Amino acid sequence: MTRAVHDEMVAHAIGGLPDEACGVFASDTRTGTVVRFFPLDNAAHSAQIYQIDGAEYLAVERTADESGLIISGVMHSHTHTTNYPSPTDIADAANFDPFGSWHFVIVSLKHPEASTRSFRIMDGIVTEEPIQFRSE
Repeated sequence: MTRAVHDEMVAHAIGGLPDEACGVFASDTRTGTVVRFFPLDNAAHSAQIYQIDGAEYLAVERTADESGLIISGVMHSHTHTTNYPSPTDIADAANFDPFGSWHFVIVSLKHPEASTRSFRIMDGIVTEEPIQFRSE
């Protein structure tokens, strides 16, 4: 992902406090690089879970498609815990991504400096993946 996208995710996570923040991101279909972040409203308005509004998601997906991008994952924050998928996150992954193609980025705000990690989740199995920064 680009550094700018990462920084947007962290800023959105901090701006969402005291609730969890969420959004989706899109990749360039040729390079696979995450080039755009779409901040979304946490429809649950909760510090413990996030929920994406279906209509808002469809509008973002349309925008990504029109830009020649593909939605490649979801980001959300953990306001008081580490950035490892919770049991709820793991269960939700089966609904968001039954084929295991999405990246699940979690921004932890547990400590003064935000921490970001990325995971693949398939059939309840969580695999951490490195985040690589690409030039703009």
